[in-house]
Amino acid sequence: MKKLKFPSAQTILLIIAGLVTLLTWVIPAGKYETLGYNSVDNTFTRIGITTTETLPATQQTLEDLNIKIPLEKFTSGDIYKPINIPKTYHQLEAKPQGFFDFVKSPIKGIIEAADIIFLVLIIGGLIGIINSTGAFDAGIGWLAKVLKGREFILIILVTLLVAAGGTTFGFAEETIAFFPILIPVFLAARYDAIVGIACIFLGSAIGTMCSTVNPFSAIIASDAAGISWTTGIWGRLFMLLACLTIALIYIIRYGKRVQNDPTKSIVYDQQQQIAALFKHDKKAVNFNSRLRLSLFVFALCFVIMIYGVVFLEWWFIEMTTTFFVGAIIIGVIAKIKETDFIDTFVRGASDLLGVALIIGIARGVTVIMADGLISDTLLYYASSATEGMNKGVFASAMTAIYAGLSFFIPSSSGMAVLTMPIMSPLADSVGVGREIVVNAYQYGMGLFYMINPTGLILASLAVVKIGFDKWLKFIMPLFIILVVFTLLVMTVSCYI
Repeated sequence: MKKLKFPSAQTILLIIAGLVTLLTWVIPAGKYETLGYNSVDNTFTRIGITTTETLPATQQTLEDLNIKIPLEKFTSGDIYKPINIPKTYHQLEAKPQGFFDFVKSPIKGIIEAADIIFLVLIIGGLIGIINSTGAFDAGIGWLAKVLKGREFILIILVTLLVAAGGTTFGFAEETIAFFPILIPVFLAARYDAIVGIACIFLGSAIGTMCSTVNPFSAIIASDAAGISWTTGIWGRLFMLLACLTIALIYIIRYGKRVQNDPTKSIVYDQQQQIAALFKHDKKAVNFNSRLRLSLFVFALCFVIMIYGVVFLEWWFIEMTTTFFVGAIIIGVIAKIKETDFIDTFVRGASDLLGVALIIGIARGVTVIMADGLISDTLLYYASSATEGMNKGVFASAMTAIYAGLSFFIPSSSGMAVLTMPIMSPLADSVGVGREIVVNAYQYGMGLFYMINPTGLILASLAVVKIGFDKWLKFIMPLFIILVVFTLLVMTVSCYI
């Protein structure tokens, strides 16, 4: 009998989209009323099921709507998306999605995710240009010599740096750019591609899971919960350090086994395929000033991107433009002919086209849920499930609920503004601080993010052509350890 092969990332997402389509026939349609702030005329807009109402932007308006959030959180721009209004859930006429809705969802998802898709494609073009100069091969050869015998430093540095970005400004989608850059470095250090993926992806996952000053999760969730973002920050900092330590020990131990015996690699059967994908010319390359300058410009693109996101409020258009301009500058430095530049850039972009499509298909899943009006229904029943629980069980249950909701709402900022006004008051009835709900939101989303097929893991794996089944084989022991540790910390935190 022919051995069944684990489906590709695209197929997995289409299966999920099909299952979510079926759920729209089972789960009742429903919606919360929402409240948005208008900075132009300093008013609130309340959007009901059939009506839209303009209200004065005052603290009294918020109190009348049972929203326990200070007015300045809206006027300062800290909460910039419409929030759900507590106790306004309405069950609506069902909107089950049919076959044509299902087949259109990937196209709609690709259109909605066009910003990140173009970022990925332009990055692919940039990588194609830098590879064609030989600068990257020369740089990898130099780095392999420097780290010889101390390769574990690479694991620690990459993981900590990416985690620092995750905990401070939500470094997530941007990590897609680093996989084709850093995977060859890990291969040159005699690790396998799984180690490289783990350092980048888990660094980002744990960093965002334990966000300290991240405006897209910790701050916006705290604001939507009506508390200061500094409340609970020390607990999140402890979790960040503890989870990073656990993950680093796990990755380093696995990496050491692979270095000592390559057959221990989970992707050993793909060793030649991956090596060919990230082929590194081992011939001596003269690392001359032109190649050094090309590599400097290449690295500078990422520095500028991070600086722009953190300090200049850049987003995908600005980031994509940075990489596009960087590719042109490198082409000029390396004296690449115009026709060769275009051909090379297009080939590089095409190498990441599969990744871009995965991102779009994943977004299509959320399109089906939004069109089927089941997201708010799931939130309504999830919030009702915690009634009458004691403190410890409440904290663990909220973590599990947020993990489940993140399958349907993978956006951290979207999850915060949609759920916090509904979920955070539940902490008052149980007798715990609202930071417990904020932490449950972060930890639940962060843990499930490590294996969430509607998140970024499938797109990340597609860069390296590694199957989801092999990632699960690698991550599950660490995932279980982190889940048990997180639930233990959440339970204890309710009583101290």
